Amino acid sequence: MNPFTIDIIPFEPEYAPHFYTLNVAWLEKYFYVEPYDEKVLSNPKEYILKNGGFIFFAKINTEIVGTVALINQGDFFELSKMAVKPAYQGKKIGLQLMDYCIAFARKQQWKSITLYSHRSLIAAIYLYKKIGFEEVALEEDVHYERADIKMRLDL
Repeated sequence: MNPFTIDIIPFEPEYAPHFYTLNVAWLEKYFYVEPYDEKVLSNPKEYILKNGGFIFFAKINTEIVGTVALINQGDFFELSKMAVKPAYQGKKIGLQLMDYCIAFARKQQWKSITLYSHRSLIAAIYLYKKIGFEEVALEEDVHYERADIKMRLDL
């Protein structure tokens, strides 16, 4: 188990820079920051919160070590923008963020959560499948250029 306590907290304006930097770090490591990413990450209040979405952070003591968003896409909620600081990867923080989002979605009585990913992110795809996400058809006009897999978890 983890030798530290992780608190999962909701978005506060002071945490917006962490939302941006955590996500840009992994995007630049594996892909690149797409225009859609830049828009959403630069102004999460406008593009996520104002539209009925949610952002959460994993915090250890006073340090923000991870983040995740639930974006209202109109007819479904997208689990997105999940990132964990490299120094804390492999410590099941991503799993805790996912579990929190699933419990949150169930409490909201949502029918499902959808996510987009890329097949090259083998560890992430494995985690999603382990949790119960199943692959569904990927639409042609998806908002991420890098997305080559769409998955849904029915609640």
